[in-house]
Amino acid sequence: MCGIIGIASVSSVVYRDWVVKGRDAMTHRGPDDAGEWWSEDGRVGLAHRRLKVVDLTGAGHQPMQDSWRELTIAYNGEIYNFKEIREELSAKGVNFHSKSDTEVIIASYREWGFDCLSHLNGMFAFALYDSQRQTVFLARDRAGEKPLFYHYTNGTLRFASELKALLADSMLPRSIDHDSLDCYLAMGFVPGGRCILEGFQKLPPGHALRFDLQKGKIHIWRYWHLPELDPTAENGKVDETALLDELEKLCEDAVRRQLVADVPLGVLLSGGVDSSLVTAMAVRSSSKVKTFTIRFPGHGRLDETEHARLIARYFGTEHLELEAQPTTAALILILARQYDEPIVDSSMIPTFLVSQLVRQHCTVALGGDGGDELFGGYVHYQRFLWMKSRLGSIPKSLRSVISYMAEILLPVGLKGRNWLQGLGADFHKGLPLITSYFDATTRCRLMSQQNSGWNLVAEKIERGRIPHHPDLLQRATRMDYYNYLAEDILVKVDRASMLDSLEVRAPLLDYRLIEFAFRRVPSYLKATPQDKKILLKRLTARILPPEFDSQRKQGFSIPIAEWLKDGTYRDLFYDVLLDPQSIFDQRTVRGLLRGQDRGCNNCERLFALVLFELWRREYQVTL
Repeated sequence: MCGIIGIASVSSVVYRDWVVKGRDAMTHRGPDDAGEWWSEDGRVGLAHRRLKVVDLTGAGHQPMQDSWRELTIAYNGEIYNFKEIREELSAKGVNFHSKSDTEVIIASYREWGFDCLSHLNGMFAFALYDSQRQTVFLARDRAGEKPLFYHYTNGTLRFASELKALLADSMLPRSIDHDSLDCYLAMGFVPGGRCILEGFQKLPPGHALRFDLQKGKIHIWRYWHLPELDPTAENGKVDETALLDELEKLCEDAVRRQLVADVPLGVLLSGGVDSSLVTAMAVRSSSKVKTFTIRFPGHGRLDETEHARLIARYFGTEHLELEAQPTTAALILILARQYDEPIVDSSMIPTFLVSQLVRQHCTVALGGDGGDELFGGYVHYQRFLWMKSRLGSIPKSLRSVISYMAEILLPVGLKGRNWLQGLGADFHKGLPLITSYFDATTRCRLMSQQNSGWNLVAEKIERGRIPHHPDLLQRATRMDYYNYLAEDILVKVDRASMLDSLEVRAPLLDYRLIEFAFRRVPSYLKATPQDKKILLKRLTARILPPEFDSQRKQGFSIPIAEWLKDGTYRDLFYDVLLDPQSIFDQRTVRGLLRGQDRGCNNCERLFALVLFELWRREYQVTL
């Protein structure tokens, strides 16, 4: 895994020092090597930090050029089918000078142009300069496993793997994009191509960007999207056994491909459905598989040791049980800097701690991310279906009144409040927005001390991102794939693991599995009001030990409610949120703190405000 940064402009770039500074602000993404390259005319500069995973020799150094010195690339990621592409191109007479997948991307572009993206199976973000066409080509993988930020103004394009790298350029302003902040407070992340900083953007997953150096213009297009559900699956006319066979074959091949590395590799084994399936498939391809489980002493309900031991014993893996040491609130200060576009997910803390421990034993780890979104694994899918079947016949006007009254009258954090607010949803076209951290009323109060007022746009933006599909479960899973998975889960894992220079791979996000899940699997094999992750559980019944508990769902979390009762976390939260320099309304904040002490669940809401304020201080961002 690596970090990339670069600039392209219609005129020669004079101020260049920030590129190396920005590159080295991402040393954690690539501590093994560093490179910098500038075009002869000085209009294009690329820099790179390298974590050596495939081809550990100097031949894999980046930025990398082709033999004709016409194409230059800076690339972050892994292409899992690079050997097959290499063989195909070699048969056409292409000569390769390294064993790296980076060179394969260059050769693919020369052979297929922008359509090379359809040939790549992997997680990636890259920038490729074509001196003949005078273009810079940026692209990001289908799921959004690897990040790519950019800033475009006045004929100059800047881009980098992390926002902090771009902020090394002191010429760029640092002010909040108000609409994005409203989204952050409502959804817990900034969705799609938006960015928390005004003037900055993210290249969305499955998208590419072309910058024309002659005209100084950019063109962005989507090169991939989720497939439509097959009519046979939509009508429920599927051969379930054949479907299960196909799923097993795809899982096995995806894991096999992702076991390729020239450095030590392991599997993150929690003992849940997804990580257990990844482990099962790994032992089919390798006689020596390392698995890792983490214990959090003193927090028994978070301990998954026994479940992981069952899987490790059954498949005979080399199993290591690691113990996370107690942490203090000082860790949030570190994470606030690393998550340079903040997200509301306190599980970034255990994710970082796990990565820190696993990195002592290997450089690459396989995880189980993606299974819930692809195969209907979240509890709220069951609840959505129950709400539609039991409450959908109640007139929407009446449900909307109940929703409004819950928002106005019930205290924030009260159990069930979000679900009551969700009653106002259109079950035929929309979705209940039950994951909202701060509803419109609360956001108005939070931002009331801002003299300019506050424009509430998050609900409109979020509803505009709901996929069009007549099936409620299809809408919900597709919504989570494009939003929660891409903007929270994958961001959390990328930043936390990369801070420890650990590459985490997600076999279940092989694009063939993604397309299978959304094209071939009918909704009734994903979730019903009574069950979830149905097809995937059938696979576990086929290949995992009989005593495996497929109904167990242990989220990756921390006991933050306990930490907020006293100690360093409580002190930090109070110090930050009650600071006179905070942008949030003190009266509203005190109400949230009192509510937490009285039993309301405001942990993540308070975490959202604290992380944002610490981030704003760290990067000296103005409102």
